[in-house]
Amino acid sequence: MDKMKLKLLYSDLKSDLDIIEKELAIAVNSSSHLLNEASLHLLLAGGKRIRPVFVLLAAKFGNYSIDSIKKVAVSVELIHMASLVHDDVIDDAETRRGRETVKAQWNNRVAMYTGDFLFANAIEYITDLQNTYAHEVLSQTMVELCIGEIIQIEDKHYLEQTVRDYLRRIKRKTAILISASCELGAIASEADEKTVEHLKRFGYYVGMSFQIIDDILDLTSTDEQLGKPAGSDLAQGNITLPVLYVKNDPVIEPLLREILEGTISDKNRQLLLAKIRESDGINRAKQISNIYLQKALNEVKQLPANSAKKSLQNIALFMSKRKF
Repeated sequence: MDKMKLKLLYSDLKSDLDIIEKELAIAVNSSSHLLNEASLHLLLAGGKRIRPVFVLLAAKFGNYSIDSIKKVAVSVELIHMASLVHDDVIDDAETRRGRETVKAQWNNRVAMYTGDFLFANAIEYITDLQNTYAHEVLSQTMVELCIGEIIQIEDKHYLEQTVRDYLRRIKRKTAILISASCELGAIASEADEKTVEHLKRFGYYVGMSFQIIDDILDLTSTDEQLGKPAGSDLAQGNITLPVLYVKNDPVIEPLLREILEGTISDKNRQLLLAKIRESDGINRAKQISNIYLQKALNEVKQLPANSAKKSLQNIALFMSKRKF
């Protein structure tokens, strides 16, 4: 995703996002030099900070105050960062965003405890919000994220999984945290109950659309665009939606088994990617993404009129139409 183009869609939030960035730097600080290095390594790798953006935009539908909202934004971003660190251990990933992962620069043990530290800090930050339901939403989100990680481990290399299996998995791994970001931003600003529900559903639908596009791009982008080898999801045993649609193709199936077994040559990796790109799997997956996108846009239509409403719509469109 072109981060510069995305940032233009919420440029009016820049000063508040700068505050959140400074707060994140404080949040990852600890008395351990090693933990500080590992946490800062992840923080400095950057990112779109799209979850804090959704917190801030959702809060615009209530009584907006950056002093209270920033704690929520930091909490959800810490959870996202923690999940990335754990993901890289599970996937044995060496790079992320073109940089070494925490597990690659240090080791699995340091990475796992770094992730745990970030999760714990997320819980601590949300306690400043005097709303027990918000705490319940955050904790339940963390539970679902962990279940999603376990299900992904169970589903690795399993070609017989269904589209429903895939959709349930990405709901837990991606959509639920984006949904919680929108919901928590609205709750923290004391938006009305109906608005909270629309924002919660908007976040869920956007998250589903976003993850499907992300999985498509892993197959259609270049190694340079991704900052890692194209098709790395498959190489790690993760079966995504476009692949599920074409897994029984007589040309694609043997190549799929090669990459899942870790025996594929780079030539055959490129051949597999070319065959998937030529198939109808990509377009079919895009159609599912578009269904979720339209549902997200329908939720936006029902929100009260303000500047944040247009921003949510534009971000949803951008995230679901991006090229890398």
